[in-house]
Amino acid sequence: MVNAMPKISVIMGVYNCKNVNWLFRAVDSIVNQTFKDWELIIVNDGSTDLETNKALKVIKQRDIRIRVIGYKDNRGLANALNYGIFHSNGKYIARMDDDDISHSNRFEEQIKFLEENKEFDFVGSIANVFNENGVWGVLKMPRVPNINDFLWNIPFIHPSMTFKKSILLEINGYRTDKVNRRCEDYTLVMDLYHKGYRGYNFQKPLIDYYVENSDKKYRKINDRICEAIVRFRGYKKNGILLKGIPFILKPLVLGLIPQIIFKKIKELQYHC
Repeated sequence: MVNAMPKISVIMGVYNCKNVNWLFRAVDSIVNQTFKDWELIIVNDGSTDLETNKALKVIKQRDIRIRVIGYKDNRGLANALNYGIFHSNGKYIARMDDDDISHSNRFEEQIKFLEENKEFDFVGSIANVFNENGVWGVLKMPRVPNINDFLWNIPFIHPSMTFKKSILLEINGYRTDKVNRRCEDYTLVMDLYHKGYRGYNFQKPLIDYYVENSDKKYRKINDRICEAIVRFRGYKKNGILLKGIPFILKPLVLGLIPQIIFKKIKELQYHC
């Protein structure tokens, strides 16, 4: 019998999967968790792809703890995650993406940590980065990020994170405006830090994080401009605007540098 009030609600937004086998793999990594008191809420963000919709029909029969909900129009990831949070029953909210893999001990370790360390309100981890050919690097994060760690980039890996649900409700979840369409996680965590909440990163991988291993710059200039705006707003709110000015320009500068330099920066970031 399923628990009507699970300890943790896992939220996954799905829109026209690149590969439905990856989706099944991601779901299996939740089903196989050593921590059993969970629900998985998959929000179908208006998928039009036939294979994705077929896969979701199969998945909702996979385990009684899995719910597939959604709507017909595509609204973006932030909207999907807020919709999942609104329909969740857990004390904690965990993130999961449809192309990543949670290690089997992820929730057991994260929930135990949050229960025993009340000074922290959310938790993430470093991650193995992988693609179709296997693991090709490690994405590291500071153990206890401070606000200055937001200057270079968000110091958390979004799909590795588990939050106290109460803090997400306090800030009304993810911001859904156009500027945040590709930066919803960056804004969310800066909003939480502004409220005085703090996070922690396990210094061992608890997820395998899908990242293509190429030197291609896949972000459009409009997305880079939006990130610069997000950085400006977040830095100002958290009192680091003056020292943050050079970093506000970072996404725009990265879009202009030669590919060979971009590749070297990426290799340093992923410790490959």
